[in-house]
Amino acid sequence: MLLAVMAFDRYKAISDPLHYAVDMPSRVVLPVAGWGLPGGTADGLIHTILAFRLCFCGSNKINHFFCDLPAFLLLSCSDTQVNELVLFTIFGFIELGTISRVLVSYCYIISSVLKIRSAEGRLKAFSTCASHLTAVAIFQGTMLFMYFRPSSSYSLDQDKMSSLFYILVIPMLNPLIYSLRNKDVKEVLEKLKNKNWF
Repeated sequence: MLLAVMAFDRYKAISDPLHYAVDMPSRVVLPVAGWGLPGGTADGLIHTILAFRLCFCGSNKINHFFCDLPAFLLLSCSDTQVNELVLFTIFGFIELGTISRVLVSYCYIISSVLKIRSAEGRLKAFSTCASHLTAVAIFQGTMLFMYFRPSSSYSLDQDKMSSLFYILVIPMLNPLIYSLRNKDVKEVLEKLKNKNWF
């Protein structure tokens, strides 16, 4: 949800940079950025309430790095179809909403960028968005892979690696992804590219 808010923020900054401070004061930004908190709380509460209807008659050890819902549901010896359906529905709703907001924002961004007359200005605007789009693609792609696959193809080892990827690797990549538009980083990368290694 925060990635969708960031996409809208980029649209406002690119489409009308001189009015950005007027259009996006802190009294607007803070509530918009806080939209994810009630949604995440409600999501967690729904899954917690549904977990109380399950029976657990085997091991109570989750074979995972943290208590992820699909791994938790594997421990149950009762029918988990309702839980899986709710997980799929809520996650699908959140993903559909997030991805559609990002796509709509970027459609507006692209139309705003194409109105910029100078090629340098267009390039600067696109490079500003490229880092965010990279972060969105990596994060959303991993989440879709984890939660939108049939339970028959569920593999704990594969799921553990995927969760490790979106919990550790993506946050570690974010500073790198967002620093690629930094002028000094670009100069160093250009020097490394042009260096004669042999």
